[in-house]
Amino acid sequence: MTDIRKVTVLGAGVLGSQIAFQTAFTGFDVVSYDIDDKALEAARGRFAGLVDTYRKEVPGADDGSAAATPGRITLTSDLDAAVADADLVIEAIPEILSLKQDTYRRIGSAAPERTIFATNSSTLLPSDLADATGRPDRFLALHFANRVWSSNTAEIMGTERTDPEVYRRVVDFATAIGMVPIELHKEKAGYVLNSLLVPFLNSAATLAAGGYAEPADVDKTWKIATGAPLGPFQILDIIGLTTPYNIMAHGDAASQKLAVWLKENYLDKGKLGVASGEGFYRYTD
Repeated sequence: MTDIRKVTVLGAGVLGSQIAFQTAFTGFDVVSYDIDDKALEAARGRFAGLVDTYRKEVPGADDGSAAATPGRITLTSDLDAAVADADLVIEAIPEILSLKQDTYRRIGSAAPERTIFATNSSTLLPSDLADATGRPDRFLALHFANRVWSSNTAEIMGTERTDPEVYRRVVDFATAIGMVPIELHKEKAGYVLNSLLVPFLNSAATLAAGGYAEPADVDKTWKIATGAPLGPFQILDIIGLTTPYNIMAHGDAASQKLAVWLKENYLDKGKLGVASGEGFYRYTD
């Protein structure tokens, strides 16, 4: 059981929309925030797509529960209103430190004192953001994997200043929305999942960017040799190429070089991954 009932998700991109939908699907009241009407319209499309996905892939979701889920999600581009009555705010905005810090400064004065703040940041440490929240004792990281309905881990990582009771409440919340809580004992950039995944994806990108092999052949090699269902470039397309780009762009010199390659060959050409219809592969449906 959890005493968290009202949840706000900041950012309605690929993963933010999934977090909002899964939370609403499990019975919570959800506010989904993004910056403007165009972003919110895109979110409506994602929620409609998730209804179909849940009907096909989530046991029992074809009984009307998936179809009813968007009705429990309120969309808004008013940041103050989005957090005004939240028990928990989950931040899922782009991996840009200054942007996240500015957002937390804004919501720190708008959200009630009871509100817990959680970042879904893929690589940043929560201690990098804690002071900006104005409530470091009520702040921690809550990280979801893409395709939350099936890859249902929720990595939970506090700082030295996170109240242990707040930490336990977020663990209980993660369980309540159908996630498997993965509790980290101390801060680690990338948590468990991305500490393994990011170097793997960067290694694949190095092979393609360096002209050693085509992305499809890298994927083919990985799948045949390991029995994995997806190759690294298929995974990148599912994640969406913007997030990996942001991570690479703020990494070391080798990562920044990969970011330039990704931007020039894919992002600048509108090839953003599955969501845009084309990334390393083309998608007709």
